[in-house]
Amino acid sequence: MKNTGYYTIAILLILLTACNTPKESKKEFQLFEKGTKIENSNFTGTAWLNMLAAPDSLNTMYAGLVTFEPAAHTNWHSHPAGQILIVTQGEGYYQEEGKPKRILRIGETIKCLPNIKHWHGAAPNSEFAHIAISSRDKGPAQWFKPVLDEEYNGI
Repeated sequence: MKNTGYYTIAILLILLTACNTPKESKKEFQLFEKGTKIENSNFTGTAWLNMLAAPDSLNTMYAGLVTFEPAAHTNWHSHPAGQILIVTQGEGYYQEEGKPKRILRIGETIKCLPNIKHWHGAAPNSEFAHIAISSRDKGPAQWFKPVLDEEYNGI
């Protein structure tokens, strides 16, 4: 039963692939609802969380859809077990500490290594969403300072 999280993630990925609309389409298809507005100091701007698969006593893995309004983003943070991000909507950014910021688009996947400080969020003129997958078996995310304007705006 410990592998049920892997099956859940595999099913989610199959649904995302099967339900993706062509890039030429002007109307975006939204597979999941935005969820609940995030009300904490770990984000700049407005973001929502739809927990797709919560951890439990049998499986410490979780998957959540995070949707960011334009320019909204996380603070610097790290995950003891690492994190996978699967971009599902819009254009956004990802940056690891000490490395250049990357532009992210629909269909891209990021593998954040364990304990690597990073941030991610929406570009200034685009709503942005990704599925975040991680595990709590090594502990919760560690949150740090907000992203400076120079870091967010730098290319």
